[in-house]
Amino acid sequence: MPPREYRQYSGISRAMELVGERWAMLIVRDLLVGPRRYGELAAGLPRIPTNILATRLKELQAAGVLRRAPRSRVIVYELTPYGRELEPVVLALGAWGFRAMEDPREEQIITPASMTMDLRSAFRPEVSLTLPPTAYAAHLGPAALHIRVDRAELSVTSGDGPVDLAVAADAGLYRIISGHLAPDRAIASGAVTVLGGRGDLLDRFASTFRLAA
Repeated sequence: MPPREYRQYSGISRAMELVGERWAMLIVRDLLVGPRRYGELAAGLPRIPTNILATRLKELQAAGVLRRAPRSRVIVYELTPYGRELEPVVLALGAWGFRAMEDPREEQIITPASMTMDLRSAFRPEVSLTLPPTAYAAHLGPAALHIRVDRAELSVTSGDGPVDLAVAADAGLYRIISGHLAPDRAIASGAVTVLGGRGDLLDRFASTFRLAA
């Protein structure tokens, strides 16, 4: 039995009963990046109370959205095929919500998983098809994302690797993606710091990842 019933015979109301509780879609978002241990989920959602995380995991498991699976002697949570069908919904919701975003407040954080899914939402394969393969590194505080674009394929992983451009940025990348900050101004203002590679490739990044805010 879902924790909340709207008592409406509707696909949308049923979907909200399954994944509409607070934090549920953020759990799904992070699991779309990859399987997570309980502690990894908690670390990626640092403001979620532990009892709420445990409850949401049980609810989503009961709904068939995720499952517990053994992985290298530990238990991880991963999306079921049914749960993975939420990916286009999450990406569309992210693109829609991006239009209402402003600069982050002091108490707001950017996590590797949230940035990964926002990059997926902003990815423009019709543009990248016309560009040479390019690899980027984005350093968000202590975390690093390796972003590779090869024609219409996008790969975003944690960690380092050979790249054409490495930058340190957080909200600066979001302002570029939204079109509120031109790449050259982002570098000149310090919103984005070039750590290595060709700084002019930030223009290519801005063309490849774009959401109108």
